[in-house]
Amino acid sequence: MEEKKFDINSMIGFILLFGIMIWYFYQNQPSPEELEAQKKAETEKVEAENKVKPEEQALTAVTTAEDYSNVSASDSLQQIALRNKLGAFAYASTLPSATDAVTEVETEVLSLKFNNKGGHLSEVKLKAFVDYNDAPIYLVKDGNTNLNINFATTDNRTLNTESLYFQPSVTKNGDNTVVSMKLKVSESKYLEYRYELKPNDYMIDFTIKSQGLDGIVNSSKEVNLDWKLKGYRHDQSITYENRYTRLTYQHEGDKIDKLAQMNDDEEVVSDVSWISYRQHFFSSILVPDSPFKTVSMSSKDLVQDEEVDTVYTKLYASKMPLVVKGGNFDTNMGLYYGPTDSKVLKTYEKNLEESIPFGWGIFGWINKAIFIPLFGFLSSFLPYGIAIIVMTVLVKILLSFVQYKQFLSQAKMKILKPELDAIRAKYKDNKLKAQQETMALQSKAGASPLSGCLPGLMQIPVFYALFMFFPTAFDLRQKSFLWADDLSSYDVIYQFPPGFSIPLYGDHVSLFPILAAIAIFFYMKMTTGQQMANQPTQEGMPDMSKMMKYMIYFSPLLMLVFFNQYASGLSLYYFISNLISIGIMLVIKNYIIDEEKVLAKIQVSKSKPKKQNRFQKKMADMMEQAEKQKQIQQRNRKK
Repeated sequence: MEEKKFDINSMIGFILLFGIMIWYFYQNQPSPEELEAQKKAETEKVEAENKVKPEEQALTAVTTAEDYSNVSASDSLQQIALRNKLGAFAYASTLPSATDAVTEVETEVLSLKFNNKGGHLSEVKLKAFVDYNDAPIYLVKDGNTNLNINFATTDNRTLNTESLYFQPSVTKNGDNTVVSMKLKVSESKYLEYRYELKPNDYMIDFTIKSQGLDGIVNSSKEVNLDWKLKGYRHDQSITYENRYTRLTYQHEGDKIDKLAQMNDDEEVVSDVSWISYRQHFFSSILVPDSPFKTVSMSSKDLVQDEEVDTVYTKLYASKMPLVVKGGNFDTNMGLYYGPTDSKVLKTYEKNLEESIPFGWGIFGWINKAIFIPLFGFLSSFLPYGIAIIVMTVLVKILLSFVQYKQFLSQAKMKILKPELDAIRAKYKDNKLKAQQETMALQSKAGASPLSGCLPGLMQIPVFYALFMFFPTAFDLRQKSFLWADDLSSYDVIYQFPPGFSIPLYGDHVSLFPILAAIAIFFYMKMTTGQQMANQPTQEGMPDMSKMMKYMIYFSPLLMLVFFNQYASGLSLYYFISNLISIGIMLVIKNYIIDEEKVLAKIQVSKSKPKKQNRFQKKMADMMEQAEKQKQIQQRNRKK
């Protein structure tokens, strides 16, 4: 390898080059005047950049897309930035309304605020109602809702109205108040949100109107309306309230469907007539004049822990494409902000009352046809607690024939018990024969265990209908009775210390569920005890008396725990209902049913030839064939 040597010429060259560079920088350094001018220019540039905030760059400052191509040298940095961001939609940023100011309007029932930014409602207060803490009811407040139109422009921009500024104006149309919010491209070209408020009305006429936007809005791409809302808590138990907070919608004519009650859910639905964001006793409902062709909707449960999640119940979201014709997308809708009250919702003749969970099928029919009109009539002249008691008495009187049938069946089974026990003793080694003879005796006497069960099953639709009626009856909201402050919520006679709660039971003690549980216990003790006494014991069969004995204690315990956080009006109903049932049972047992007369009727019935119906004949034939098959098997074993 060749050894490198020190090159004196290279060293001299580097020194000369370094000296020349120092001389050059010294000769070309700026004068003090030039340094001051440069510093001033940099300061002005920083100040100009600070004036252009990111959110302001979403606004517009030119009239048409053609204006954007003609940027003059005199245009400010802010105008240039806005044009770069929004193109044709810049004019609104030059107007005095380009702020976060609000427009306040009131009617007899609503107090509203409209925000210039986004052009939609930023606050909705229901003037006639308060929550459990006597605070005003707000359905919209502090950014819990958003109504946004997403669209594309012909110069390949995608814009959202939620970040653009509208120009407000308030006028009168007769007795109605009209709030116009315009997103202006120019004085003659704009997108308008038009709200018309009527006196004493919870429904707001809402029109989306566009003018002169053809050639600016790209009509070949979807224009989507997004509507989101987080439901505020209004009840003392957020878990109980959340159970009745749900997204409901009508589609394909008059079909009513719902998203999941307590879990996250989403659906894509066609031909949607209305969408209801129900917050138990209050609702926000969007009602288009013409059904939306498709809607993507979702519901998210925000209550995972009642001790932590105490403000919001559910997050709702709906996305629907608007019909675009030549760059314009005019749509007429209604916005309902008000109580979830069937009487109020019926007045709009849009089937909106179906957003209330009255129950499906026959249960909902019983509520709508009987209990709602009946309770409405009674509560029109009676205190609400007394109206519940009177309605309970009327229901029990109507169902008293059912109890009579049950006790009559129990009396017959009690009289026949000795004969039934004799049959089972006689044919203890032949269970099929014992069953045949038992059925034959019961048929002749006109007594059957099923005859006591079937009348009881008739009460189930009434039981379930009332179970759905009381938690959704708006008339009961914040109506007091005795120690209960609110019949639509639970009553409290003792509140546990802060932080202490019994699993499944809650953090308080309610008295009405305790009274109802006691009444149910004594009622079941009397009725089930009678059934246990009449129940024959069969070998190889489960001991039904033990199961009935457990039910005597399990049912009241279930009532005590489950209803502790339920509507006190419902517990009041069950308490009074079971007290009346006990009274009716004692009257029937002691004054109506005469066991000697029943026995005489049974003897007469037994003496008459009894024709079997088709079911009884088929059962007898099956049992006879089974008996023959058993005998054949026994003979084969002996061989």
